[in-house]
Amino acid sequence: MRWFLCLLGLIAIFVAAAHAQSSNGYFFAAPGGATCCGSTLTTVQLGGGGEFVLGKGVGAGAELSALDVRQSLFALGGNTWLGVFSLGGYYHFIHDSSARFDPFVTAGYSLLFRSGTANLFNFGGGATFWFADHAGVRLEFRDHIRTDPETVNYWGFRFGIALR
Repeated sequence: MRWFLCLLGLIAIFVAAAHAQSSNGYFFAAPGGATCCGSTLTTVQLGGGGEFVLGKGVGAGAELSALDVRQSLFALGGNTWLGVFSLGGYYHFIHDSSARFDPFVTAGYSLLFRSGTANLFNFGGGATFWFADHAGVRLEFRDHIRTDPETVNYWGFRFGIALR
Protein backbone atom coordinates (compact mmCIF):
# COMPACT_ATOMS: atom_id res chain seq x y z
CA MET A 1 0.00 0.00 0.00
CA ARG A 2 2.94 2.32 0.69
CA TRP A 3 4.13 2.14 -2.93
CA PHE A 4 0.62 3.02 -4.10
CA LEU A 5 0.65 6.20 -1.98
CA CYS A 6 4.08 7.04 -3.41
CA LEU A 7 2.62 6.48 -6.90
CA LEU A 8 -0.17 8.97 -6.24
CA GLY A 9 2.31 11.53 -4.88
CA LEU A 10 4.60 11.22 -7.89
CA ILE A 11 1.67 11.50 -10.27
CA ALA A 12 0.59 14.73 -8.56
CA ILE A 13 4.15 16.10 -8.92
CA PHE A 14 4.25 15.13 -12.64
CA VAL A 15 0.90 16.75 -13.33
CA ALA A 16 1.86 19.96 -11.51
CA ALA A 17 5.21 20.16 -13.30
CA ALA A 18 3.67 19.43 -16.68
CA HIS A 19 0.99 22.07 -16.15
CA ALA A 20 3.58 24.69 -15.11
CA GLN A 21 5.63 24.12 -18.28
CA SER A 22 2.68 24.01 -20.74
CA SER A 23 3.35 20.31 -21.23
CA ASN A 24 0.92 17.62 -20.09
CA GLY A 25 0.23 15.07 -17.43
CA TYR A 26 -1.96 12.00 -17.76
CA PHE A 27 -3.64 9.16 -15.89
CA PHE A 28 -4.53 5.85 -17.54
CA ALA A 29 -6.02 2.39 -17.20
CA ALA A 30 -4.82 -0.28 -19.60
CA PRO A 31 -6.26 -3.72 -20.19
CA GLY A 32 -3.77 -5.91 -22.00
CA GLY A 33 -1.66 -9.02 -21.83
CA ALA A 34 1.68 -10.56 -20.92
CA THR A 35 2.79 -12.67 -23.87
CA CYS A 36 5.60 -15.22 -23.62
CA CYS A 37 6.43 -18.60 -25.01
CA GLY A 38 3.26 -19.01 -27.06
CA SER A 39 0.71 -17.98 -24.43
CA THR A 40 -0.81 -14.77 -23.10
CA LEU A 41 -2.05 -13.91 -19.60
CA THR A 42 -4.44 -11.02 -19.01
CA THR A 43 -3.01 -7.84 -17.46
CA VAL A 44 -4.37 -4.61 -16.04
CA GLN A 45 -2.13 -1.54 -15.68
CA LEU A 46 -3.00 1.66 -13.78
CA GLY A 47 -0.79 4.72 -13.62
CA GLY A 48 0.10 8.19 -14.67
CA GLY A 49 2.93 10.42 -15.75
CA GLY A 50 3.96 13.62 -17.37
CA GLU A 51 5.59 14.85 -20.53
CA PHE A 52 7.78 17.93 -20.89
CA VAL A 53 7.98 19.67 -24.24
CA LEU A 54 11.58 20.17 -25.39
CA GLY A 55 11.10 21.55 -28.90
CA LYS A 56 9.10 21.22 -32.10
CA GLY A 57 7.38 17.88 -31.71
CA VAL A 58 9.94 16.47 -29.27
CA GLY A 59 9.29 15.72 -25.62
CA ALA A 60 10.61 13.68 -22.70
CA GLY A 61 8.54 12.07 -20.03
CA ALA A 62 8.33 9.83 -17.00
CA GLU A 63 5.59 7.68 -15.58
CA LEU A 64 4.87 5.35 -12.70
CA SER A 65 2.31 2.57 -12.83
CA ALA A 66 1.17 -0.69 -11.28
CA LEU A 67 0.77 -3.81 -13.41
CA ASP A 68 -1.31 -6.83 -12.38
CA VAL A 69 -0.79 -10.09 -14.26
CA ARG A 70 -3.93 -12.24 -13.98
CA GLN A 71 -4.84 -15.79 -14.96
CA SER A 72 -8.12 -14.57 -16.44
CA LEU A 73 -9.92 -11.28 -16.97
CA PHE A 74 -12.19 -11.82 -13.95
CA ALA A 75 -9.64 -13.24 -11.51
CA LEU A 76 -9.27 -11.17 -8.36
CA GLY A 77 -5.53 -11.73 -8.50
CA GLY A 78 -3.63 -12.46 -5.32
CA ASN A 79 -0.59 -10.39 -4.53
CA THR A 80 0.52 -10.09 -8.18
CA TRP A 81 0.96 -6.31 -8.61
CA LEU A 82 4.28 -5.15 -10.06
CA GLY A 83 5.63 -1.60 -10.20
CA VAL A 84 6.70 -0.08 -13.52
CA PHE A 85 8.79 3.10 -13.80
CA SER A 86 9.41 4.42 -17.32
CA LEU A 87 11.49 7.19 -18.90
CA GLY A 88 11.06 7.95 -22.56
CA GLY A 89 11.06 10.27 -25.50
CA TYR A 90 8.05 11.42 -27.49
CA TYR A 91 7.54 12.72 -30.97
CA HIS A 92 4.32 14.60 -31.84
CA PHE A 93 3.38 14.74 -35.52
CA ILE A 94 1.42 17.99 -35.22
CA HIS A 95 3.49 20.92 -33.90
CA ASP A 96 0.62 23.26 -33.04
CA SER A 97 -0.26 23.59 -29.34
CA SER A 98 -3.78 24.72 -30.27
CA ALA A 99 -4.53 21.53 -32.27
CA ARG A 100 -7.38 19.41 -30.89
CA PHE A 101 -5.93 16.15 -32.29
CA ASP A 102 -2.38 15.31 -31.14
CA PRO A 103 -0.94 11.99 -32.47
CA PHE A 104 2.42 10.80 -31.06
CA VAL A 105 4.93 7.95 -30.84
CA THR A 106 7.08 7.10 -27.86
CA ALA A 107 9.97 4.82 -26.88
CA GLY A 108 12.23 4.45 -23.88
CA TYR A 109 13.40 2.53 -20.81
CA SER A 110 11.25 0.79 -18.19
CA LEU A 111 12.13 -0.69 -14.81
CA LEU A 112 9.88 -3.47 -13.54
CA PHE A 113 10.09 -3.88 -9.76
CA ARG A 114 8.69 -5.81 -6.85
CA SER A 115 11.03 -7.85 -4.65
CA GLY A 116 13.64 -7.59 -7.41
CA THR A 117 14.02 -5.58 -10.61
CA ALA A 118 14.09 -6.18 -14.36
CA ASN A 119 15.19 -3.85 -17.16
CA LEU A 120 12.83 -3.45 -20.11
CA PHE A 121 12.42 -1.17 -23.11
CA ASN A 122 9.10 0.21 -24.29
CA PHE A 123 7.53 1.65 -27.41
CA GLY A 124 4.09 2.75 -28.46
CA GLY A 125 1.91 5.35 -30.00
CA GLY A 126 -1.44 7.01 -29.74
CA ALA A 127 -3.22 10.32 -29.70
CA THR A 128 -4.68 12.86 -27.34
CA PHE A 129 -8.00 14.47 -28.22
CA TRP A 130 -8.13 17.87 -26.48
CA PHE A 131 -11.82 18.66 -25.91
CA ALA A 132 -10.96 21.75 -23.81
CA ASP A 133 -7.87 23.97 -23.41
CA HIS A 134 -6.65 22.03 -20.36
CA ALA A 135 -8.31 18.61 -20.62
CA GLY A 136 -8.30 15.75 -23.09
CA VAL A 137 -8.81 12.06 -23.69
CA ARG A 138 -5.67 9.99 -24.30
CA LEU A 139 -5.73 6.71 -26.26
CA GLU A 140 -2.52 4.75 -26.66
CA PHE A 141 -0.97 1.34 -27.29
CA ARG A 142 2.19 0.61 -25.27
CA ASP A 143 4.44 -2.47 -25.16
CA HIS A 144 7.07 -3.05 -22.43
CA ILE A 145 9.52 -5.76 -23.51
CA ARG A 146 11.74 -7.87 -21.26
CA THR A 147 14.35 -9.98 -23.07
CA ASP A 148 16.06 -11.90 -20.24
CA PRO A 149 15.75 -14.81 -19.58
CA GLU A 150 12.81 -15.18 -22.01
CA THR A 151 11.24 -12.47 -24.16
CA VAL A 152 8.04 -11.23 -22.49
CA ASN A 153 5.81 -8.50 -23.95
CA TYR A 154 3.69 -6.62 -21.39
CA TRP A 155 1.33 -4.82 -23.78
CA GLY A 156 -1.79 -2.80 -23.22
CA PHE A 157 -4.38 -0.49 -24.73
CA ARG A 158 -4.39 2.64 -22.59
CA PHE A 159 -7.46 4.77 -21.99
CA GLY A 160 -6.98 7.92 -19.97
CA ILE A 161 -7.29 11.60 -19.32
CA ALA A 162 -4.68 14.23 -20.10
CA LEU A 163 -4.26 17.59 -18.35
CA ARG A 164 -2.22 20.64 -19.40
